[in-house]
Parts: sequence; C-alpha cells; structure tokens
Amino acid sequence: MNTEPERKSRGQIAVVGAGYWGVNHVRNFHELGALGMVCDTSRPSLERIAERFPDVRIEGDFRSALSDANVRGVVIATPAATHYQMARQAIEAGKDVLVEKPLTLEVAEGEHLVQLARERSAILMVGHLLEYHPAVLRLRELIASGEIGDLQYIYSNRLNLGKVRREENILWSFAPHDIAIILRLVGEWPERIAATGGAYLQARIADVTVTNIEFPTGIRAHIFVSWLHPYKEQRLVVVGSKRMAVFDDVSKKDKLVVYDQGVEFVNGEPVTRKNEGITEPLEAGEPLQQQCIEFLECIRTRRRPLTDGESGLRVLRVLDAAERSLASGGSPIDISNYLKSQI
Repeated sequence: MNTEPERKSRGQIAVVGAGYWGVNHVRNFHELGALGMVCDTSRPSLERIAERFPDVRIEGDFRSALSDANVRGVVIATPAATHYQMARQAIEAGKDVLVEKPLTLEVAEGEHLVQLARERSAILMVGHLLEYHPAVLRLRELIASGEIGDLQYIYSNRLNLGKVRREENILWSFAPHDIAIILRLVGEWPERIAATGGAYLQARIADVTVTNIEFPTGIRAHIFVSWLHPYKEQRLVVVGSKRMAVFDDVSKKDKLVVYDQGVEFVNGEPVTRKNEGITEPLEAGEPLQQQCIEFLECIRTRRRPLTDGESGLRVLRVLDAAERSLASGGSPIDISNYLKSQI
C-alpha cells in the first residue's frame, strides 16, 4: 500500500469535528500536507487545535468548508446523528466526502447519499478503519490464496469499559468495524441476522449485544460487543478447513497469528491436529493514515475507495437488520433479498 503520497498536490481537506476521534484525522491530514481547515462548534476544541497546529485555519461554522473553493474533500467526524445532513450538504456543495462510521443511522438516508454521490460524480467514502489494517489485509490474502482453506466460522469480540454513548447503542457504535471486516472476508451477502442484548445503564440503549450472521454457503459469524466490560478485547478469529487465524488488535505484537490446526477424521473418528501458532509479518503503518491516503488518492484519481458508499450501505443494512432483531427479542431477520450487489 502506498505510504508516500504526493504532498500539497491534491487540494485541501477540511475536517469537521475535532473531538475524541476527529483530532486523529486532523493529525494525519496535517502530516500528509493536505489539511486546510478544521471546523467545530466547540470553542475549546478549536483552541486545542490552534495550539497544536497553529498553521491551520479554524472555523466554527461547517458552511465555511462548503463555500471554500480550495476545499476539495470534507471529512465528517461528528456524532452519527449528524452524518446524513452534513454529508448531503457537502456532496451538494461539490465536495468529496469521507464520513466516519456508521454512514448514517437510517437505511433510507444511506441509500440517498449513495445515489446523490453517484449523480454528482462525488467520492463517498466511509471510515471503516480496520479494512485498512495490515492484519486484515493479510487475512484477505491468506483466504484468497487458499491457505486458510474453506471459510467455516468467524467470530469477533470488541469489548471495553466506556466510552458510553447517549445517541447510539453499542451495536451501532462498535459493531460496524466487525461487520465490515466479516462481509469483506466472506465475500457474500448474508441470509439471516439475529441479535440479542441488554440495556443496563440507560433505558432502551443496549450496552451489550451478540449478533449472529448466517451466509448462504453455510459460513456463520457472530459479533460480541460491549462497553460494559472489565477489560479491553478486540479479537477476530477466523476458522477455516485447513488453518485458523487470530487477529488481536490489543496485542502489542503478534497481531496476526495463524494456527495449523483443526480436526480430521481418521477411520471415521475425529482426530484433533494441534500446532503452535505462527506470527504473520505485517507491513508497518497506521490504519487511519492508510485510510486518509486512500481518500486523497481517490480525490486525485477519481477511482472508487475500498470502503466506498456502497460498502458503507451494506454495513448499514446489516446493522438495521440486527437492530430490528434486537427489538423483537432476537427473532431472525431474513435479508437474503435485501441486497444482491457484490461485496
């Protein structure tokens, strides 16, 4: 993956939202020489940006980015409830857009953004950050080459204590990352989604959910997310017919370990094959920086991003089905005809 972008030659980027996560976009686009403006309604946030990046223009009004002809791309790192309106206004103003996950909170709004971007020939990209992680990119290679064998089962745990949201539940806050990865690794559209969970801190805002995903070829996946957990865990396990792989994003080293183990039948009896795991060497690089570079490259070349609007919409559809299942007490939702486009 390209890590040496052409600096200063791709126009200017405006980052909208300089809070908890937006400041990381600010840092990366500044390092890439492409940051032209930071917008936020919070004066303290802007003051922190001005102190850290004194050469960057700061504005309290989002419309400043939309009216500036030098701004070619807008990064929206604001609360999820604002994504649709801000992304729509940016596209209508002729800007390319990178919007943090989830794309929107309503499927119809996501569909409108994708259609609007198509009509305006705008780049619409979604911040599914982990699709740019070296471990996930390597996992895709291992699956494509057949080293893992036929995919059988995938599960993901994304657990921590805090940061508790008030405008979205844990499913919408944590699970988009894992849904995006699982859809990409499997390469199929699911048949059924079922989700259960519980709300303990705030009424009707789930703190813990487990989502089960069934695919037409028999592959299954489940996603366990919680912000009410005693320790941090971010682990994805891929089980194949030949090997198994574990992506542990909390680990300082050994991020991706492949195990040559499984179960074989000898004379009709199951025999376990166990071996030590082998750590996969990975390219260095911050996933967010790779995502930022991708956005800049797509602005310049007009090619579609890996995590384009359509991929964001697929994730949104799965989230919507999981939310409906959660509301019904875990009843499976059939989405086999919900979307037929390629993953």
